[in-house]
Amino acid sequence: MVLTRQSREPGHRRKFLVVVDDTPECDRAIYYASRRAAGTDGGVVMLGVLELEGVNQQWLGIADLMRAEAHEEMQARLDKYAARARQVAGIAAELIIREGSKADAITALIHEDRDIAILVLAAGMAKEGPGPLVSSLAAGHASRFPIPVTIVPGALSDMELDALA
Repeated sequence: MVLTRQSREPGHRRKFLVVVDDTPECDRAIYYASRRAAGTDGGVVMLGVLELEGVNQQWLGIADLMRAEAHEEMQARLDKYAARARQVAGIAAELIIREGSKADAITALIHEDRDIAILVLAAGMAKEGPGPLVSSLAAGHASRFPIPVTIVPGALSDMELDALA
C-alpha cells in the first residue's frame, strides 16, 4: 500500500531523509540534503540504523550493554551530523535511531512520516564500488521506496554541492 506524501499540503513541509553511518561519504549526503532543505524551506531527517545481529544471542545483561553502547555511539554520530547541518544550512534535523536492517528501517520510516519526500544517499569513492546501501538499491530494492532516491557523488566538494543544491 502506497500512502500519498503530505509534504505539499498546508501545515506540512518536504523532508529529506539521510541514512547516517560511519562512511566518509555520509557527510556529502548530509551536506547536500541540508543545503537543499534550506533552499526549499524543507527539513532533514537523519536516520541511524543499528544492525545488531547476534546481540540477542548474548546473555541478557551483555546484550543490554551491547545495545546501550551501540545506541550511545549512534546518538553521538547523529549529534555530530546534526551540528554539521546547523553549521552549513541552519537546519535543525530530526534524529531517529532504529534497530534492524537498513532497508526495513528506511521503508518503515517513510511509511510513518508522510512528509519525507526524498531519500538522499551518497555514493562511496572506494574502488570496491558505491557502498552497500547504494549497491542494494541499485540491485532492485529501490522499488520498495515510494519516494525518489537522490544519490550524491561522494567526491563532490562543498562548492560543487552548493551549485547543485
